[in-house]
Amino acid sequence: MVTQAMTLTHLWPGAPVSPSVLLSQGLSDTSPDEGLIEDLTIEDKAVEQLAEGLLSHYLPDLQRSKQALQELTQNQVVLLDTLEQEISKFKECHSMLDINALFTEAKHYHAKLVNIRKEMLMLHEKTSKLKKRALKLQQKRQKEELEREQQREKEFEREKQLTAKPAKRT
Repeated sequence: MVTQAMTLTHLWPGAPVSPSVLLSQGLSDTSPDEGLIEDLTIEDKAVEQLAEGLLSHYLPDLQRSKQALQELTQNQVVLLDTLEQEISKFKECHSMLDINALFTEAKHYHAKLVNIRKEMLMLHEKTSKLKKRALKLQQKRQKEELEREQQREKEFEREKQLTAKPAKRT
């Protein structure tokens, strides 16, 4: 039967084995060929024990790592969902900023329209006053022309009357 120290030496050639273990098995440092054939036969039970030892040594760490990875994956999913919600909030805020900009622009144009309307009303009043004044001036000119025409007719009549008329013989 091969011992565990020898099995480790053959499985892992670089594994350290103390000289006392080699001497206790009847091996010496001087002849490396002694007992080589016996050491090469490894029993299935030793392989199973080594595999179980290896598994028992690394399996708990691997299971903890697996659980930690699952937790990280779950946390990552939660973070991704949260990130998507935050992105949608930022999009809403950005659209709100756009809406606010539109309202500000609408207020600006509304103020312009109000100013234009005031100017149009003022211009309408001025044109109405100018039309009234033009009508009054036209009426005044017509009246003056009528008075001049009447004056001319009077003068013409007066000159007619002033012109000498031949006297009638009777």
